[in-house]
Amino acid sequence: MQNASTVHITFDGQPMEVPAGISVAAAVLGHAHAGHTCKHPVDGSARAPYCLMGVCFECLMEIDGEPDVQSCLVTVREGMVVRRQLPGEAE
Repeated sequence: MQNASTVHITFDGQPMEVPAGISVAAAVLGHAHAGHTCKHPVDGSARAPYCLMGVCFECLMEIDGEPDVQSCLVTVREGMVVRRQLPGEAE
């Protein structure tokens, strides 16, 4: 049974139970298996959320099929599907 203070999301095919009310970026950063959230489009280096306030764009992920979403500005919700943003996938 789901605790009222958590929601279930899927990140890169892995189910995760995360606190309700936090951003997608915070949810992903809080899980050890997550690692990076996107890769730089030019050199392919691994990137992860940095500022957590929508300024740096290091948190871009695909959320529910929508690419280039600033995950630090989106609150988790039950059943959300999140994927890493990889170069060339958002075209």
